[in-house]
Amino acid sequence: MTYINNAALIKRQLMVRLAKMMFAGTLGTQVDYIPLQQAPRESASVRCCIHHDRAVLRYRLMALLGFAVENEKPEDEIRTLASYVAEVEQKGADRLDDKILTVIDEACSSCVRANYRVTNACRGCVARQCIMNCPKNAIHIENGHAVIDEKICVSCGICAKACPYHSIIYQPIPCEEACPVNAIKQDERGKEKIDESKCIHCGRCQQACPFGAVMERSEIFDVLRMVLNPACKTIAMIAPAIVGQFNTELGKVVTALKKLGFDHVVEVAYGADLTAEKETAEFVERVEHGSVCMTSSCCPAYVEAVNKHISNIKPLVSDTPSPMRLTGEWAGQKWPGAKRIFIGPCVAKRAEARASEHVENVLTFEELGSILVAAGVDVLECEETTPDQVATATGRKFAISGGVAGAVIAAASGRGVKADEKLFNGLDKKAFATLKVVDKVIKNTTFIEVMTCEGGCLHGPGVISNPVVARRFLEKMLKEHP
Repeated sequence: MTYINNAALIKRQLMVRLAKMMFAGTLGTQVDYIPLQQAPRESASVRCCIHHDRAVLRYRLMALLGFAVENEKPEDEIRTLASYVAEVEQKGADRLDDKILTVIDEACSSCVRANYRVTNACRGCVARQCIMNCPKNAIHIENGHAVIDEKICVSCGICAKACPYHSIIYQPIPCEEACPVNAIKQDERGKEKIDESKCIHCGRCQQACPFGAVMERSEIFDVLRMVLNPACKTIAMIAPAIVGQFNTELGKVVTALKKLGFDHVVEVAYGADLTAEKETAEFVERVEHGSVCMTSSCCPAYVEAVNKHISNIKPLVSDTPSPMRLTGEWAGQKWPGAKRIFIGPCVAKRAEARASEHVENVLTFEELGSILVAAGVDVLECEETTPDQVATATGRKFAISGGVAGAVIAAASGRGVKADEKLFNGLDKKAFATLKVVDKVIKNTTFIEVMTCEGGCLHGPGVISNPVVARRFLEKMLKEHP
């Protein structure tokens, strides 16, 4: 999955404009000008016309203000963005609910139903292998080229494998193809809809959509309002994956956050240290009571997947709270009354935070980067500052696949429990099938780590740095600060 595309750049430009207006105190009076500034009259339109582009930008701004586009009523179509800003100021976090992602139907292109198609590479060969091997007789020849009857085709893919010229391709619907739990589907109008009863908030549909139609319901407004309020104390809880996001040392990022107005900055990797300790103790206890395996509980998308799709393995999931929750609980005791903002690469953390009393808000690295640009804070030019709470290399390794399992296995070994590790490096349909029967196939004492994002949190949907580059920075930090 790519970490950057033009749809993501447009979203970041909108976030920068929105944040700049908040810093200037003009959002309430100027927000309706953003679509006009982003898509000026003389610019080339991306869609059918500049007015359609502006309509989509308006809806994207609604999502950035924390609203679900699906909730818009017919009478709301004439509402100004300024009225939404006023509603946010009045209701605050009360407008946020369990719905984390929203689909902008004005942006959705109503992709053609996923199926196999014959390209112009077809030579109309004598062998007719596509026709001869089609189990439904859905292929015939017209004007010297193969044609697939979509009404008959069952998308088995045999024709694509049989074609010697590779002229038959599978054309997917990107968001549906990316979703590991089939939670997003087209409605009767061909527009995509998210089924909340299935969605695990992994954010893959958002990454995959080429039209930027899937958006997070952002909390950027809520966070900036707190940071800009001198009477409100705020704590930035930075995820381990932040290392490398800004191509510099962690200490400079800490200083940049303090310049934005955060009163305290703590590493969530400290909570990961606590998680490793507690999860090891739990694993050892389970083994002593006869359990063969236990799975990690750090990834909220995985935990949601278990709750909604593979509940049979729920007894195997660790009861230990995630590093974010443990860090939030510790920070609340350290600085009572301060607002705790988790900053990370994850969409699913929004849902976890809303269900927790230990975290008030969530920002992604993408949102943080946009805020820094809007504030004119250059991270590379900052001095290095030590976080208010630092962590060990053990907690910092939680950002990559294998980090959790490595910590637990090593610590359990120190307590006399020898165990194997099994890594699920990314949740896909194959991983789901294995997890459903994992308790039956595991023979030896095993700790199972499950990461929804392949490669770990450095590959999350809210990152702004190439994961390969970010991993180099993390490995450099681990070497210098073991």
